[in-house]
Amino acid sequence: MSGFARSAVSYAMPLAALVTAIAVRASGLSVDQDSLNIRIVIGALSSAIMFTTIFVVLDHAEAVARRVGEPYGTLVLTIAVTAIEVSIIVSMMLHGENNPTLARESVFSTVMITSTGVVGTCLTLGGWRHRKQTIVRQGTSAYLAVLIALTVMTLILPTYTRATDPGTFSAAQLGFVSALSVLLYTGFLFAQTVRHRDDFLEAHGASTRAAPHESISASALLLVIGLIGIVMLAEQVAASVEDALIAYQVTQADAIVGALIAGLVLMPESVSAVRAALNNELQRGLNVAMGSACATIGLTIPAVAAASLLTGRGLTLGLPASDTVLLVLALFISSVSFSNERTTFLTGLVHLVVFFTYVFLIFVP
Repeated sequence: MSGFARSAVSYAMPLAALVTAIAVRASGLSVDQDSLNIRIVIGALSSAIMFTTIFVVLDHAEAVARRVGEPYGTLVLTIAVTAIEVSIIVSMMLHGENNPTLARESVFSTVMITSTGVVGTCLTLGGWRHRKQTIVRQGTSAYLAVLIALTVMTLILPTYTRATDPGTFSAAQLGFVSALSVLLYTGFLFAQTVRHRDDFLEAHGASTRAAPHESISASALLLVIGLIGIVMLAEQVAASVEDALIAYQVTQADAIVGALIAGLVLMPESVSAVRAALNNELQRGLNVAMGSACATIGLTIPAVAAASLLTGRGLTLGLPASDTVLLVLALFISSVSFSNERTTFLTGLVHLVVFFTYVFLIFVP
């Protein structure tokens, strides 16, 4: 693709995604059987536009990241993608009948996809290309400590509290855990960007800062426009899939929709992380992947908790036994994998095995 055509696509796709999303929402198709097939077709077309826009938005996000430098650059994409997920989950919670487990399935899927799928792909491909790669153990240990604390408090603890039914928090417990989640994630951001910034930089000193002439304003504007379009399109796609699964009485609908939302939302970060690993910038790839998991719990859970308390819709956060085992296994393997400063493709392969098991159990529980 020529430079002119590439530039035209980079400007056109974010606008096209936003216009398409507005048009689809304005159509206002009902959820009856007559319009279901039309909704599925529109969902497929929206998916194609959305995936194309994701890669364009990723380029703009990386341009902004190069301009501001690390570790601030990785936060640009992480916070933006987390905002997308919060918007989609809250809108899906308010879509149709009450769905108390959707937030749980989306957050659980995000943690599993990032900590096993994305991290596994980064370690496997990066290790295969470069044989051995170096990470900063202090940074990865900080990610894991925050991730373990947040996942246990929000996804495992609700199953064992006694104030309400298993799997749920009382209003006081939900507010307390949400406040702690925000506090812990805020403290982590302070450590990452200010207090212990060096712990999250590439060990070999790679720099991602852009040339002085590279404009940040256009990339930032197109990044915002593209993300808004992706949010609206992803919401339409997820709603169409949910309606289709319900109409055809597919089991495990909540788990499938939750995994779909997480997969759609994490696509930009996943590609960015894998690119970094292939460029021998593994720490940057881990910053993107693990940062997404921490941000998802630290920000998404408080947001959906607030929506639940304000609307009166139930919220079930506690995982069933099989998912709890998978989550604990993923966290344990991550702790072992990052216990030293070097990784190989075999390290990544172990993560991918757990990821494939997670995907398989979605459809064959």
